[in-house]
Amino acid sequence: MTAPAAKRALDVALAGLGALLLLPLVLVIAAAIRLDSPGPTVFRQRRVGRGGRIFDMWKFRTMVADAEQRRAALCALSRDPCWLALDHDPRITRVGRVLRHASLDELPQLVNVLRGDMSLVGPRPLIPAEHDLVPDWARRRDDVVPGMTGVWQISGRTAIGFEDMLRLDCEYVEDWSLRRDLVALMRTIPAVISGRGAN
Repeated sequence: MTAPAAKRALDVALAGLGALLLLPLVLVIAAAIRLDSPGPTVFRQRRVGRGGRIFDMWKFRTMVADAEQRRAALCALSRDPCWLALDHDPRITRVGRVLRHASLDELPQLVNVLRGDMSLVGPRPLIPAEHDLVPDWARRRDDVVPGMTGVWQISGRTAIGFEDMLRLDCEYVEDWSLRRDLVALMRTIPAVISGRGAN
């Protein structure tokens, strides 16, 4: 089996098992979101995947229903001009804050992994507006499938700026190995528990 095929097999096996084991938790989270604020349980957002292909990434909704319409007004307050990075985003709901801190809002992306849009480990999938700001030297990050977790996520998430994230992604692409993916998956658990960079 080739290394890419082994990576895909690992994705399908672990994502399928995770979706099955976490189903009771998913149902509890869905109920909590519906009780906390009006709007859908799952939020779909257009992201840029491998080779620049656009796909719908799924997340549990952690913001008010009109969050996307309010995004532009908040960009001026961002601490990083390349993406929206706020210490306190007023659009986040009470349940959403808990989900984000524990990264539980990412669980629906297991479906994206099973569909092949995403991998368990890889560069963070960017929204098209952010992807437009990626310089030529960092376009190699598009050579691989984006991930639920990755070097950026386990290194500090939003505590790391946009350009530093791109450098980490490019290093990941250049030095990729299945062993490195397994290490990233193991390091994801303490990174989630610490909550560093979650917003």
